Amino acid sequence: MVRKKPYPHNSDILNAMLKLFSKEPFIRPIDFPDKVKAELKKEGFYVGLVSTKRIWRIYEEAVKRGLIYDYLGVVIGYGGEYWEE
Repeated sequence: MVRKKPYPHNSDILNAMLKLFSKEPFIRPIDFPDKVKAELKKEGFYVGLVSTKRIWRIYEEAVKRGLIYDYLGVVIGYGGEYWEE
């Protein structure tokens, strides 16, 4: 019998982001959610219900908590000089 693929927790998505940043440090924000999903799929997770909004929420929370640097420059006030006022 074939087992179901596990559904990723927020920590699994964050780990996939970190692996992605180590492999591709210069990734564009438009490609980011799809590449995170591809990384999760490669790790054996079911990504059918992982939304783009959830990926961005986890990214934003990790930046605000100081777990990761704002590599993409999309969180206002956290590293993206373009958005600074």
